[in-house]
Amino acid sequence: MELSNSKKQDWKDKVSNHAQIGGIETSILDNGAGRGTRIAWINTGTGLRVKVVIDRAMDIAEAFYKEHSLAWLSHGGVTYPQPFSDKGIDWLRTFGGGLLTTCGLTHAGGPESDQHGDRGLHGLISNQPAEIISVVQPDLRAGKLEMSITGIIRETRPFGPSLELKRTISATLGSSAIRIHDEVMNRANTAAPHMLLYHFNFGYPLVDEGTDLLWNGKWFPRNGPENASIFKEGNNFKKCQGPIDEHLGGGEEVVLVDIDADASGQSVVGLHNAKLGIAVSMKYDKDQLPWFANWQHWGKGEYVTGMEPTTHPLSGQAKAREDGTLIFIEPGEHREYDIELEILSEEEAVRSFLVDYNV
Repeated sequence: MELSNSKKQDWKDKVSNHAQIGGIETSILDNGAGRGTRIAWINTGTGLRVKVVIDRAMDIAEAFYKEHSLAWLSHGGVTYPQPFSDKGIDWLRTFGGGLLTTCGLTHAGGPESDQHGDRGLHGLISNQPAEIISVVQPDLRAGKLEMSITGIIRETRPFGPSLELKRTISATLGSSAIRIHDEVMNRANTAAPHMLLYHFNFGYPLVDEGTDLLWNGKWFPRNGPENASIFKEGNNFKKCQGPIDEHLGGGEEVVLVDIDADASGQSVVGLHNAKLGIAVSMKYDKDQLPWFANWQHWGKGEYVTGMEPTTHPLSGQAKAREDGTLIFIEPGEHREYDIELEILSEEEAVRSFLVDYNV
C-alpha cells in the first residue's frame, strides 16, 4: 500500500529530513559478541523496521511491526562473523536466528563428507561480510519513496568454487513490506555447485499458541512418517502449539513441501495471528525456489517456527549429486531470486489473504 499523493504533499511541505519518517541508518555494534559488526536499520515509516546485519551476508536479525516482534532470536543473538565455522555443526555456534539466515551458497543441509570435500551444516555464506556498494535513501521533496541497500558477499577460494551473492534489500516509504533481490554469479573458470535456503525464523509474539501457519502443497515429514509426531495425517500441524517437553534441547520436526503456485508461478506462504490482528505474507517464484520447509521447534525458551523457501529439499550436496538435482552454475552465469515479505493489518486485507488457506 503506497501513501496517497496528498500525503506525499504533506511530507514535501512539512518534513526537512527523510529520517523523520523513515529510511536506512547504518551503524556498528559496540558491545558483546557482536562487537564491531556493521548493521543497517530499515524503517519503512509504517511500523515495519528490520535490522540488516551487513557483516553476516546482509541477513536480517530483529524485525518489528509496530510494538510486535516478528523474529525469533537465539540466546547468542548477533555475533561477529566467523568464516571458519564450517565443520560439522559449528554453524550453530553463530546461529543468531533472526528473521532471516541465508544458507548456501554451495551446500544447504546437514554436515557431510565425500570425495568432493567436507561440508558443515548449512554452508558458509551466513558468516561472510558484505561489501556495500549502494545505499539509496528516499527523497520526499522529489517524491521518491524507494529505499535500498545493496552489497556483495563472496564465497570464494583460489581455483574455485567462487560464487558471488549480490543482495539488494529494498522497501517503499509508507508500505509495510520489504523485498529481497539476490543474484548469484559464478566468478570462477569452472562450473560450481549451488544450493540456497532462506531460513526465515519467526517467534513470539507473532508466533504463539493458535497462530496459523499458511502454506499449501504436497507434504511429507523430513524423517519419514514413521518418525513423525507432529506432521502426520489428522494432526492440525498448521496451528502453532505451546512449548512442549519433547522439544527440549534439540527436539524438532520438519516437513518438506512441494509448494503450490498460482497461474503466474508465484508461491505465497505466511502466518496469521488473530489475537494481534496481523498476518505475514511471503511471496516468491516457485521456479526459483521449488521447495519449502516448515521447521517447528516448540522448546521452552527456544520457541520458533521456520518458513524456508529453498532450491532443494534440505538434501545436502552429496544427495543432490546422487539423484541428479544438484544445480551447477557455469562460469559467468548467474541466477536470480526474489522474495517479498509484507505485513497485513487491515481487516479486509487479512481476510482476503486467508481465503486460500481454509482458516
